Amino acid sequence: MSLKTVTARLSPKTLEEIEEIAKREKIDRSELIRRLLDSALNQRRIDEAIEAYRKGRITLWKASEIAGVTLREMMEIASERKVLIPYTLKDLERDMEYARRENSNL
Repeated sequence: MSLKTVTARLSPKTLEEIEEIAKREKIDRSELIRRLLDSALNQRRIDEAIEAYRKGRITLWKASEIAGVTLREMMEIASERKVLIPYTLKDLERDMEYARRENSNL
């Protein structure tokens, strides 16, 4: 992976905090900034996916794909954020039929 150089203006306080963390973690400042940006971008994807799901624009499965997490992880994130996961009578009937089929195969 090739890396590109970018320039950003940071407040002295932010730069000082970055340098303190980098020193504690024994990594260089650039590496820490890359890690922080990666983390922020991951969080942003999750936030946007959850919001789209909350508004009913996408399914939970699609939200998990957008966020780059498993469906189970997305369900946990939705639960933590108090996002309701609709479960209809049709969903229940489908799940019950599946359970019946699985039990008859035993």
